[in-house]
Amino acid sequence: MKLATFTVDGSAPRVGVVVEDMVTPLDCADMLQLITSGEEELLRLVANARGSVPVADAHFCAPILNPGKIICIGLNYRDHAAESGAEVPQVPVVFAKWANTLTGHGDPIRIPCITGKPDYEAELAVIIGRTGRDIPSDEALDYVFGYTNCHDVSARDLQFSEGGQWTHSKTLDTFAPMGPYLVTKDDIPDPQALRIRCILNGETMQDSNTSEMIFPVAELIAFLSRGMTLECGDIISTGTPAGVGTSRKPPVFLKAGDEVSIEIEGLGRLTNPVVQE
Repeated sequence: MKLATFTVDGSAPRVGVVVEDMVTPLDCADMLQLITSGEEELLRLVANARGSVPVADAHFCAPILNPGKIICIGLNYRDHAAESGAEVPQVPVVFAKWANTLTGHGDPIRIPCITGKPDYEAELAVIIGRTGRDIPSDEALDYVFGYTNCHDVSARDLQFSEGGQWTHSKTLDTFAPMGPYLVTKDDIPDPQALRIRCILNGETMQDSNTSEMIFPVAELIAFLSRGMTLECGDIISTGTPAGVGTSRKPPVFLKAGDEVSIEIEGLGRLTNPVVQE
């Protein structure tokens, strides 16, 4: 099932279900409430949904506008670790983003003057659907609500010049486009078998598969939940494959006028223009 947070003609954001070329609003406050309400209530709301509008008339926001946590993983693809010249991590590399980074499909990625090296990173984002702590890896996928495309935009000059911490360089406004919609886990039976791509101005820059992850989704959930409660609506962005701009010769960074898309099998295509602040 495809779920979205959307607006029409500048209206307040609403949650809806997407079927083919139509989106139908659901009677709930936001995506977080929908996730928390459980599967039975979700099915009831979908069954009673009315008032469809064409997808072409809707603007898709980030699927979740108010997540409690946005947890990100670095160096989690074998091919990306190799191109970076880094050793394969023995435990997941963890950093954070915050809600100020979120933006939707079609919205601009705004590059501030403090960075001259903004880079693209295609990532699979996991949406938590059940509260849990100390979750065993063999039960971890039971705690997943669904998946969406995530673009982990990264200011490389800041990332590599601020003493080894990454969060500031990855938490600038609009640096986490997500969407265009959230796909529930029943439509994604194996999150470790998805083609993942980044397309910049029509050219494929990243083309890999989530099978390349060093730590698969289930292991990430188990690791992160050790001593830390994962809650409904929390987002885990699971790392990027090879092909990032900073590793290319010569390097390729985002600039005003670019259009960049993240495309993961079964999750549609997330596209954003790039503008300079």
